[in-house]
Amino acid sequence: MENFWDYSVWGTLNVVAVLLASLLVGNILKKSVGFLKDSLIPISVIGGGILIFVAWVYKLITGEIMFDSVFFGASGTKTLEMFTYHCLALGFIASTLKTSDGKVTKERAVEVFNTGVTTVSTYLLQGVVGMVITMAAAAFFIPDFFESAGVLLPFGYGQGTGQAMNYGGIYENDFGFEGGKSFGLTIAAMGFLSASIGGVVHLNLLKRKGIIGKKASRIRHTHIEGENEIPMQESIDKMTVQIALIIVTYMITYFLMNGISKLIPGMTSLIFGFNFLLGVLAATLVKETMRFLKKKNCIQRDYTNNFLLTRASNFFFDIMVVSGIAAIRLSVLEKYWGIMLILGLAGLFITYFYNRFVAKKLFPAYCEQQFLMMYGMLTGTASTGTILLREMDGDFETPAADNMVYQNFPAIVFGFPMMLLAMLAPEKPVLTLIILAAFFAVMNIILFRSFIFKFKKKKTEV
Repeated sequence: MENFWDYSVWGTLNVVAVLLASLLVGNILKKSVGFLKDSLIPISVIGGGILIFVAWVYKLITGEIMFDSVFFGASGTKTLEMFTYHCLALGFIASTLKTSDGKVTKERAVEVFNTGVTTVSTYLLQGVVGMVITMAAAAFFIPDFFESAGVLLPFGYGQGTGQAMNYGGIYENDFGFEGGKSFGLTIAAMGFLSASIGGVVHLNLLKRKGIIGKKASRIRHTHIEGENEIPMQESIDKMTVQIALIIVTYMITYFLMNGISKLIPGMTSLIFGFNFLLGVLAATLVKETMRFLKKKNCIQRDYTNNFLLTRASNFFFDIMVVSGIAAIRLSVLEKYWGIMLILGLAGLFITYFYNRFVAKKLFPAYCEQQFLMMYGMLTGTASTGTILLREMDGDFETPAADNMVYQNFPAIVFGFPMMLLAMLAPEKPVLTLIILAAFFAVMNIILFRSFIFKFKKKKTEV
């Protein structure tokens, strides 16, 4: 029988409280410390950094791992990893449940498609460069190093903390990469720093050129509550409805993953690593079911609210980032810092210059806005991309923000093979590198098709 005063009852709640407290302290530091105030480092990253520092001091004093102490139920590190894993999918589900009234024109459909292809092309470029770096490190500098670790670069930079931990965990548990989870989480943390550093440098350049000035965004009443939605407060609170829809959708996601894993027993870890992907699928099914029921007059009102779903999504992503960074075990990464620093810098430069080139070529009407959104998203998360975009387009007047939302579907279609390739990398790294490079070339042919085939057509006419 559980006693209510036992740490087994309070451990998880204590972890949540410490995570939220770190966000509050991070917010205070962000508002008061000069260099943090001027930076674009997300508060969730600052909060995670605070917890890493506190945990480091705690270990110096006690010799124990702070989050595995009795206060946190003796399993706080696993709880942090669990939060990181679940919040990734919950954030995507909340984003997918949002509705859109805008009609996509043919031109806009092309821009959305190109954004999705750019996302996957950047993943592939990050994967190729990351693999080259870690394979070279294993061949010439650290013979016992896990040579396929570089494939974690696109998961840490391109897809964020949750996926970096998922694949790092698979490499650690299934392929013997010691410290794989912490390696992936550290790469993801470096991605946020890259987003902040590259973003600040670029924004300062634009400000010096007089291209942008300070512009505040406005939240209108219609953004908070639509015309045909359920009331904000009734017998059940509107926020409660949003959370219920998100959690029920995630339960459907579990049934999907469980069913598929029983059909393909040898792929269980991979299938459950795709929780965010199947979460998007489940959320789409739920959204379309509700739309169908409304069309048939089975339900009269709109139950989802974009404003509240955005708040919920941002909450889950904040918890994902702070818990993921807090879960990093510095002790298992002591001999890898040089490689991680090289990976981090390489990720910053290739993501910056590649996306800058694509934005100039394919999005000339709103080049700077598209670049800021893509660079922020492909070094951090969608929230990081939004932070950078708001510095220039506070009211989202350009299509850049919509591109970020709708690009998920083409990105998932083209990006899925890369996720499968990540499972091949530990066994056949050279073959994986060749396939990634070939795939990158193909994606760029698709991306720049209007230039390539137009040139060929002109050459034929001549």
